[in-house]
Amino acid sequence: QVQLVESGGGLVQPGGSLRLSCAASGSIFGIYDMGWYRQAPGKQRELVATMPTGGSTDYADSVKGRFTISRDNAKNTVYLQMNSLKPDDTAVYYCNMRTYVYSYWGQGTQVTVSS
Repeated sequence: QVQLVESGGGLVQPGGSLRLSCAASGSIFGIYDMGWYRQAPGKQRELVATMPTGGSTDYADSVKGRFTISRDNAKNTVYLQMNSLKPDDTAVYYCNMRTYVYSYWGQGTQVTVSS
């Protein structure tokens, strides 16, 4: 059974940086999209960034210019570089990989931005 394993979360001061990684534990064929979502306490899960296969990346307005999504197709891995972090970025971050048959989710990694 394929699992998405996330890493890179933690506690960082405002203005700092973190890099999240998400790797599939097995082979996933036909991935058409990889992305990151986040959920803050008391709020709904929201899109952070998405990178379709052969398509253009898309970012939430709140992270444009600060976050960068990238992927390594050979390794079925997706990354999220987060710079200039703000307290409002505090949330559990989830990676997602989609095929036309199934949508895979990671277990979530906590990102806390606080001084």
